[in-house]
Parts: sequence; C-alpha cells; structure tokens
Amino acid sequence: MNNVVATHIIRFILLVLIQVTICNNINFLGFINPYIYIIFILLFPIRDTRIQLLLVSFLLGMLIDLFSDSGGVHAAASVVLAYTRPVILKTSFGMLYEHKTIKFSNTDLGHLITYVTLATILHHTIMFSLEIFNVSNIILILKKTLFSSIFTIIVSVLIIILFSRNRK
Repeated sequence: MNNVVATHIIRFILLVLIQVTICNNINFLGFINPYIYIIFILLFPIRDTRIQLLLVSFLLGMLIDLFSDSGGVHAAASVVLAYTRPVILKTSFGMLYEHKTIKFSNTDLGHLITYVTLATILHHTIMFSLEIFNVSNIILILKKTLFSSIFTIIVSVLIIILFSRNRK
C-alpha cells in the first residue's frame, strides 16, 4: 500500500470519527452543525476513476448515517456531491481541471473557497431537503442549509488550509 492510499484511508477514518463524535454534537443555536466529512469527497484525487469516488462517497455517507441514525440522507447527498464533482471542479478551477493539474495543496485561496462553497451548498441542500422532505417547510430547509453551509465552509476551508497546504 503506497503513501497516497494510506493518507486517504487515514483521512477517511479521521473525518468520520470527528464528524460523529464532535461535529454531530455541536448543535449551535439548536440546528447548526458543520458537516466536515465532505472534505474527503472534495479532496479525493482527480485522477482516480469516478466509480471509485461514487462507491467511497456512498460508504462514507452510509457510515455517517449509521452513526447519526439519519436514514440515508448523508449517503444520498454524498453520492450526489460525488456525481456532480466534475462540474463543480470545472466551474471552480476551469482549465486546471481540464488538464487534470489541480493540486489542492497549491491552489489559489479564491478558487478553493469557490469550490468548497459550491460543493457544500449542493450537499446541504440535498441533505436537508431529504431530511425534512416537506415543501411547506421550505423556509426551514433554506435556513438550515444557509447557516450550516456557512459554518461548514469556514471550518472546511480552515481544515484544508491547515492540513493540506504546502508549508513555505
């Protein structure tokens, strides 16, 4: 097993553990939680096959659902995020994605924030829509999506900067 695979396995396990032990218990203002486990999907290698990403994203979401007793909403939102990731990457990084030369440790902060923001909003919209699953509660869905997204974006960008950036 090479170093890259070991790094991704450790990242997977750590993000699941941090999510289920710390982040799921924050409940800031009663409904705001960061969902940092999506960092794994965001930082998954670009050159790996899409089917690998979809399968690992499903497994990641199912583990979060298992520990959170949330009935599959995390798995569904994670698979949708993994499926739409190429579009989000192309929107955020443009030609860098076309040439498969994105290195998340060296990316411009603006591109990184755009990428994390688009992915987080998509993920949270799907997740809260499935969790609440009632059109009459659209305000609640939007409120939970907005505030949890802001919290998740801030925490995720800080984690990515702290642990993925090249030290100069």
